Amino acid sequence: MSRRPIIAGNWKMHNNREESKKLVCGIKEAIKDIDKDALPEVVVAPVFTSLGVVADEIATCGCGKIKLSAQNCYYEAKGAFTGEISIDMIKDFDAKFIIIGHSERRQIFSETDEMINKKAKAIIEAGLTPIICCGETLEQRELGVTDSHIASQIVKALDGVAPTDVANVVIAYEPIWAIGTGKTCDSAEANRVIKGIRATLAQIAGKENADKVRILYGGSVKPETIKEQMAQSDIDGALVGGASLKADSFVEIIKGAM
Repeated sequence: MSRRPIIAGNWKMHNNREESKKLVCGIKEAIKDIDKDALPEVVVAPVFTSLGVVADEIATCGCGKIKLSAQNCYYEAKGAFTGEISIDMIKDFDAKFIIIGHSERRQIFSETDEMINKKAKAIIEAGLTPIICCGETLEQRELGVTDSHIASQIVKALDGVAPTDVANVVIAYEPIWAIGTGKTCDSAEANRVIKGIRATLAQIAGKENADKVRILYGGSVKPETIKEQMAQSDIDGALVGGASLKADSFVEIIKGAM
Protein backbone atom coordinates (compact mmCIF):
# COMPACT_ATOMS: atom_id res chain seq x y z
CA MET A 1 0.00 0.00 0.00
CA SER A 2 1.27 3.46 -0.90
CA ARG A 3 1.35 5.85 2.04
CA ARG A 4 2.28 9.50 1.48
CA PRO A 5 5.34 10.28 3.61
CA ILE A 6 5.25 13.01 6.25
CA ILE A 7 8.19 15.16 7.29
CA ALA A 8 7.18 17.05 10.43
CA GLY A 9 9.31 19.65 12.17
CA ASN A 10 8.78 19.92 15.94
CA TRP A 11 10.30 23.26 16.88
CA LYS A 12 9.80 22.60 20.60
CA MET A 13 10.33 25.70 22.81
CA HIS A 14 12.30 27.64 20.22
CA ASN A 15 11.67 30.73 18.08
CA ASN A 16 9.67 33.84 18.89
CA ARG A 17 7.21 35.21 16.33
CA GLU A 18 9.82 36.88 14.13
CA GLU A 19 12.14 33.87 14.20
CA SER A 20 9.25 31.55 13.42
CA LYS A 21 8.23 33.71 10.47
CA LYS A 22 11.78 33.73 9.12
CA LEU A 23 12.08 29.96 9.43
CA VAL A 24 8.80 29.10 7.70
CA CYS A 25 9.55 31.65 4.98
CA GLY A 26 12.90 29.95 4.38
CA ILE A 27 11.23 26.56 4.05
CA LYS A 28 8.52 27.96 1.81
CA GLU A 29 11.02 29.63 -0.49
CA ALA A 30 13.18 26.51 -0.77
CA ILE A 31 10.33 24.25 -1.87
CA LYS A 32 8.30 26.70 -3.96
CA ASP A 33 9.48 25.27 -7.29
CA ILE A 34 8.98 21.62 -6.33
CA ASP A 35 5.78 20.05 -7.58
CA LYS A 36 3.38 19.48 -4.69
CA ASP A 37 2.73 15.89 -5.73
CA ALA A 38 6.46 15.13 -5.56
CA LEU A 39 6.81 16.41 -2.00
CA PRO A 40 6.12 14.51 1.19
CA GLU A 41 3.47 16.08 3.40
CA VAL A 42 5.44 18.87 5.09
CA VAL A 43 4.32 19.80 8.61
CA VAL A 44 5.70 22.44 10.99
CA ALA A 45 4.89 22.68 14.69
CA PRO A 46 5.80 26.06 16.22
CA VAL A 47 5.14 27.20 19.78
CA PHE A 48 1.57 28.32 20.53
CA THR A 49 2.48 32.02 20.41
CA SER A 50 3.79 31.64 16.85
CA LEU A 51 0.87 29.66 15.41
CA GLY A 52 -0.72 32.82 14.01
CA VAL A 53 2.28 34.23 12.19
CA VAL A 54 3.23 30.82 10.78
CA ALA A 55 -0.37 30.22 9.68
CA ASP A 56 -0.37 33.57 7.88
CA GLU A 57 2.86 32.75 6.04
CA ILE A 58 1.57 29.33 5.02
CA ALA A 59 -1.66 30.89 3.74
CA THR A 60 0.11 33.50 1.59
CA CYS A 61 1.60 30.89 -0.71
CA GLY A 62 -1.79 29.26 -1.23
CA CYS A 63 -0.10 26.10 -2.48
CA GLY A 64 -0.89 23.75 0.38
CA LYS A 65 2.71 22.53 0.50
CA ILE A 66 3.10 23.18 4.23
CA LYS A 67 0.65 22.12 6.95
CA LEU A 68 0.46 23.51 10.47
CA SER A 69 0.60 21.50 13.67
CA ALA A 70 0.42 22.40 17.33
CA GLN A 71 2.82 20.77 19.79
CA ASN A 72 0.18 19.86 22.35
CA CYS A 73 -3.40 20.55 23.45
CA TYR A 74 -5.82 19.97 26.29
CA TYR A 75 -8.76 17.63 25.86
CA GLU A 76 -11.45 19.80 27.48
CA ALA A 77 -13.27 22.34 25.29
CA LYS A 78 -13.15 25.17 27.84
CA GLY A 79 -13.06 25.82 31.56
CA ALA A 80 -10.86 26.64 34.52
CA PHE A 81 -7.67 25.10 33.14
CA THR A 82 -5.10 27.85 33.57
CA GLY A 83 -2.30 27.73 31.03
CA GLU A 84 -3.93 25.18 28.72
CA ILE A 85 -4.98 25.50 25.06
CA SER A 86 -8.11 23.85 23.66
CA ILE A 87 -8.38 22.13 20.29
CA ASP A 88 -10.91 24.71 19.06
CA MET A 89 -8.38 27.47 19.83
CA ILE A 90 -5.81 25.60 17.75
CA LYS A 91 -8.34 25.15 14.93
CA ASP A 92 -8.61 28.95 14.74
CA PHE A 93 -5.22 28.87 13.01
CA ASP A 94 -6.29 26.20 10.48
CA ALA A 95 -3.93 23.67 12.03
CA LYS A 96 -4.33 20.14 10.68
CA PHE A 97 -2.25 18.18 13.20
CA ILE A 98 -1.53 18.12 16.93
CA ILE A 99 1.43 16.30 18.47
CA ILE A 100 0.54 14.40 21.64
CA GLY A 101 2.35 12.04 23.97
CA HIS A 102 5.83 13.34 23.17
CA SER A 103 8.39 11.85 25.54
CA GLU A 104 9.15 15.29 26.96
CA ARG A 105 5.48 15.73 27.85
CA ARG A 106 5.41 12.27 29.43
CA GLN A 107 8.67 12.61 31.35
CA ILE A 108 8.87 16.30 32.31
CA PHE A 109 5.15 17.05 32.68
CA SER A 110 4.04 13.60 33.88
CA GLU A 111 1.43 13.05 31.18
CA THR A 112 -0.20 9.65 31.47
CA ASP A 113 -1.48 7.20 28.88
CA GLU A 114 -5.01 8.05 30.02
CA MET A 115 -4.47 11.76 29.32
CA ILE A 116 -3.00 10.99 25.90
CA ASN A 117 -6.00 8.80 25.08
CA LYS A 118 -8.40 11.61 26.02
CA LYS A 119 -6.46 14.02 23.82
CA ALA A 120 -6.41 11.58 20.89
CA LYS A 121 -10.17 11.08 21.02
CA ALA A 122 -10.85 14.82 21.35
CA ILE A 123 -8.55 15.65 18.42
CA ILE A 124 -10.21 13.05 16.20
CA GLU A 125 -13.67 14.27 17.25
CA ALA A 126 -12.64 17.80 16.23
CA GLY A 127 -11.59 16.62 12.76
CA LEU A 128 -7.84 17.06 13.23
CA THR A 129 -5.10 14.44 13.07
CA PRO A 130 -3.18 13.43 16.18
CA ILE A 131 0.51 12.63 15.84
CA ILE A 132 0.81 10.16 18.70
CA CYS A 133 4.34 9.65 20.02
CA CYS A 134 5.60 6.45 21.60
CA GLY A 135 9.01 5.15 22.58
CA GLU A 136 11.25 3.54 25.15
CA THR A 137 13.99 4.70 27.50
CA LEU A 138 17.50 3.29 27.38
CA GLU A 139 16.75 1.31 30.56
CA GLN A 140 13.66 -0.25 28.99
CA ARG A 141 15.60 -1.16 25.86
CA GLU A 142 18.37 -2.79 27.90
CA LEU A 143 15.76 -4.74 29.88
CA GLY A 144 14.37 -6.09 26.61
CA VAL A 145 10.87 -4.64 27.08
CA THR A 146 10.91 -2.23 24.12
CA ASP A 147 8.26 -4.08 22.11
CA SER A 148 5.83 -4.77 24.96
CA HIS A 149 6.17 -1.22 26.34
CA ILE A 150 5.45 0.43 22.99
CA ALA A 151 2.57 -1.95 22.25
CA SER A 152 1.06 -0.97 25.59
CA GLN A 153 1.43 2.74 24.78
CA ILE A 154 -0.34 2.27 21.43
CA VAL A 155 -3.17 0.17 22.85
CA LYS A 156 -3.81 2.67 25.67
CA ALA A 157 -3.56 5.75 23.40
CA LEU A 158 -6.16 4.34 21.01
CA ASP A 159 -8.52 2.79 23.54
CA GLY A 160 -12.09 3.44 22.41
CA VAL A 161 -11.09 4.86 19.00
CA ALA A 162 -13.07 3.44 16.08
CA PRO A 163 -11.02 1.27 13.67
CA THR A 164 -11.76 3.60 10.74
CA ASP A 165 -10.46 6.53 12.80
CA VAL A 166 -7.32 4.59 13.74
CA ALA A 167 -6.55 4.43 10.00
CA ASN A 168 -6.17 8.21 9.91
CA VAL A 169 -3.93 8.80 12.91
CA VAL A 170 -0.18 9.31 12.63
CA ILE A 171 2.21 7.50 14.97
CA ALA A 172 5.75 8.69 15.73
CA TYR A 173 8.21 6.18 17.15
CA GLU A 174 10.82 8.08 19.13
CA PRO A 175 13.39 6.03 21.02
CA ILE A 176 13.88 8.36 23.98
CA TRP A 177 17.57 7.52 24.24
CA ALA A 178 18.08 8.92 20.71
CA ILE A 179 16.33 12.29 21.16
CA GLY A 180 18.72 15.22 21.29
CA THR A 181 21.62 12.92 22.17
CA GLY A 182 23.16 12.67 18.73
CA LYS A 183 22.48 8.92 18.82
CA THR A 184 20.30 7.48 16.07
CA CYS A 185 18.52 4.16 16.24
CA ASP A 186 19.80 1.85 13.50
CA SER A 187 17.40 2.13 10.55
CA ALA A 188 16.75 -1.61 10.35
CA GLU A 189 16.01 -1.75 14.09
CA ALA A 190 13.74 1.30 13.87
CA ASN A 191 11.90 -0.40 11.03
CA ARG A 192 11.55 -3.60 13.08
CA VAL A 193 9.98 -1.67 15.95
CA ILE A 194 7.69 0.20 13.57
CA LYS A 195 6.60 -3.10 12.01
CA GLY A 196 5.68 -4.17 15.52
CA ILE A 197 3.66 -1.00 15.98
CA ARG A 198 1.80 -1.76 12.75
CA ALA A 199 1.12 -5.30 13.99
CA THR A 200 -0.33 -3.85 17.20
CA LEU A 201 -2.49 -1.49 15.14
CA ALA A 202 -3.72 -4.48 13.14
CA GLN A 203 -4.81 -6.19 16.35
CA ILE A 204 -6.68 -3.04 17.39
CA ALA A 205 -8.22 -1.99 14.09
CA GLY A 206 -7.64 -4.73 11.50
CA LYS A 207 -4.89 -5.09 8.93
CA GLU A 208 -6.55 -2.91 6.29
CA ASN A 209 -6.77 0.06 8.65
CA ALA A 210 -3.29 -0.57 10.10
CA ASP A 211 -1.78 -0.51 6.62
CA LYS A 212 -3.12 3.02 6.13
CA VAL A 213 -1.48 4.45 9.25
CA ARG A 214 1.62 6.54 8.62
CA ILE A 215 4.32 5.77 11.18
CA LEU A 216 7.22 8.19 11.51
CA TYR A 217 10.66 7.81 13.04
CA GLY A 218 11.81 10.50 15.46
CA GLY A 219 15.18 10.58 17.15
CA SER A 220 18.05 12.82 16.00
CA VAL A 221 16.92 12.69 12.36
CA LYS A 222 19.45 14.44 10.12
CA PRO A 223 19.90 15.09 6.38
CA GLU A 224 22.52 12.34 6.27
CA THR A 225 20.22 9.72 7.85
CA ILE A 226 16.89 10.33 6.12
CA LYS A 227 17.48 8.44 2.87
CA GLU A 228 18.42 5.22 4.63
CA GLN A 229 15.45 5.61 6.99
CA MET A 230 13.03 6.22 4.13
CA ALA A 231 14.36 3.17 2.27
CA GLN A 232 12.89 0.94 5.00
CA SER A 233 9.61 -0.86 4.36
CA ASP A 234 7.51 0.61 7.16
CA ILE A 235 9.04 4.02 7.95
CA ASP A 236 6.70 6.62 6.46
CA GLY A 237 8.59 9.78 7.33
CA ALA A 238 10.16 11.59 10.24
CA LEU A 239 9.37 13.73 13.26
CA VAL A 240 12.34 16.07 13.21
CA GLY A 241 13.58 18.03 16.21
CA GLY A 242 16.84 20.00 16.15
CA ALA A 243 17.38 19.68 12.40
CA SER A 244 14.01 21.38 11.77
CA LEU A 245 15.21 24.63 13.36
CA LYS A 246 17.26 25.60 10.31
CA ALA A 247 15.52 25.88 6.97
CA ASP A 248 18.43 24.44 4.96
CA SER A 249 18.76 21.24 7.02
CA PHE A 250 14.99 20.71 7.21
CA VAL A 251 14.65 21.17 3.46
CA GLU A 252 17.48 18.67 2.90
CA ILE A 253 15.49 16.16 4.94
CA ILE A 254 12.35 16.93 2.93
CA LYS A 255 14.23 16.39 -0.33
CA GLY A 256 15.86 13.25 1.03
CA ALA A 257 12.41 11.81 1.68
CA MET A 258 11.22 12.42 -1.88
